[in-house]
Amino acid sequence: MPAPRHDLTQGPISRTLLLFALPTLGSNILQSLNGSINSIWVGRFLGEQALAATSNANIIMFLMFSAVFGFGMAATILIGQSMGRHDVEAARRAFGSAIGLVMGGAVVIAILGWLFAPQILRLLATPGEAQDMARDYLRVIFLGLPFSMLGVLIQMSLRGTGDSITPLWFMVLSVAIDSSFNPLLIEGIGPFPRMGIAGSATATLLAGITSSLGLLIYVYWRDLPIRLRGPELRYLLPEKALVRTIVAKGLPMGAQMLVMSTAGLTMIGLVNRLGVDTAAAYAVSQQLWTYIQMPAMAIGVAVSSMAAQNIGAGKWERVGAITRAGLTYNTAITLVVIGAIILFDRPVMALFVGGDSPAIPIARHIQLLASWTFVMFGATMVLFSTVRANGATIPPLVILAITLFPIRFGFAVLGQRWFGPDALWIAFPIGSACSLALAALYYRHGNWRKQVLAVPPEPTEVEEEAQATSEPAGRLQPNC
Repeated sequence: MPAPRHDLTQGPISRTLLLFALPTLGSNILQSLNGSINSIWVGRFLGEQALAATSNANIIMFLMFSAVFGFGMAATILIGQSMGRHDVEAARRAFGSAIGLVMGGAVVIAILGWLFAPQILRLLATPGEAQDMARDYLRVIFLGLPFSMLGVLIQMSLRGTGDSITPLWFMVLSVAIDSSFNPLLIEGIGPFPRMGIAGSATATLLAGITSSLGLLIYVYWRDLPIRLRGPELRYLLPEKALVRTIVAKGLPMGAQMLVMSTAGLTMIGLVNRLGVDTAAAYAVSQQLWTYIQMPAMAIGVAVSSMAAQNIGAGKWERVGAITRAGLTYNTAITLVVIGAIILFDRPVMALFVGGDSPAIPIARHIQLLASWTFVMFGATMVLFSTVRANGATIPPLVILAITLFPIRFGFAVLGQRWFGPDALWIAFPIGSACSLALAALYYRHGNWRKQVLAVPPEPTEVEEEAQATSEPAGRLQPNC
């Protein structure tokens, strides 16, 4: 079989990695900007209660997408390794099982979410005055959940095949529709009905349907590797062996997001005790940190996709070079972003709280102490992305759990007797340094290289495979 398009096992590593990461970075920036723009529309037109309502609803959706992220990453790795072996059939089987598994669950969750939205919001202790708006918003968002999850899975799977450009264009389409229709449907501008907060959710629903279906049509129009036709449509019925692999590898990756989110919430609890000005300063800092960590996340996705294809192809000598290139790019780009933000922090912060806010000096102090942590955070993500490319998902989860809670949270609490409130900000680089040290130890000495991750043969092929005398391509091992 000829080498597939977007072959990440050939060519110069550094250039290929950068060209793959930049569209992913663009997608992440667009997604964050879209959320910020929509929050501005809701806040300006409907007020603080509506903004609180969307915030509470978005917490629920984040939990949903954490699970999808894990399953999507597991499928992406299987697809990437299959493409590295030039086994397009195996890639399609992994994609089909992931779609069947997640979409079946998404439909059930959407129905249950619509029915039990009020009870869910009460469990979250949503403020009473915001509950009705949050219910209306959340129910529409649940309606769009299957389409949103379909779009996310297709985009992640395309990156597994080595294509990061197509997801970027359809992210542009989604953001354009969502941000444009938000004010029109909230306020009922022109021929559109005035829907209030449900209008914001409806704009998101329209964007999700249009971009996901458009992306699906594009996959078939361009005959991209993950498309399923004719007899291949049976792959949408999840295979037991594939589901076991996707769930076993996907749940720990989804749990990593939950661990990071829970750690963030615990830190907010400590910060809130320091008063409203410090809480506002920390909120501003978090807005800036969202953009600081974006290069690391994009480079991590690129490293994972490239490493998966090269592991599948048995080109272990390139895997180390991919990791080194990822570490170099992460350090250089993240340092530039941090430096720029620190140099121009006051005017940027003034956009959030006003130029004369007492929160600005506190936020600038937080930036000086804590922003550098994202260089180490990014390096850790690169190392995690490499080991996850061969299915090692439990050790990164354990490392994050240890360093975010006993170490970072513990220092933030106990260190206050020596450093005062600064212990909270110093805890960030301390936790990240420990994460990086443990990740480097596991990368160097862990057994992740010896694992075998491959799409298992179809049930009808098992007997034939058992009689084969040759080793499958997926069992190529590094010399280490």
